[in-house]
Amino acid sequence: MVSSTASVVSDPPTRFRYSERDGVVWGEYRGDTVTEGRFCGSREGDVLRVAFVHRSTAGALVSGAATSTISQDAEGRLVLTEDFTSPDGSPEVSVCREIGV
Repeated sequence: MVSSTASVVSDPPTRFRYSERDGVVWGEYRGDTVTEGRFCGSREGDVLRVAFVHRSTAGALVSGAATSTISQDAEGRLVLTEDFTSPDGSPEVSVCREIGV
């Protein structure tokens, strides 16, 4: 994760691992404010839709849904720009960039 309107991105940031087969997407994430998280969903073209659940470092169980737009940066790495709703109902945006190609 390189940026988020929902939190300050720490060093090291939250890291995500994505897998996909035939348009079905799943994965996990942890780090920063997340102790353990999972997601699953689908990809159609450059749009990724997932449902997620994670445990925060403060102990809260957080669940929701997100939609990401997939693009590439100037170096050819994948970039996911994700729109989601925070637990308090606020619209949020986060950006994740592929570590290496």
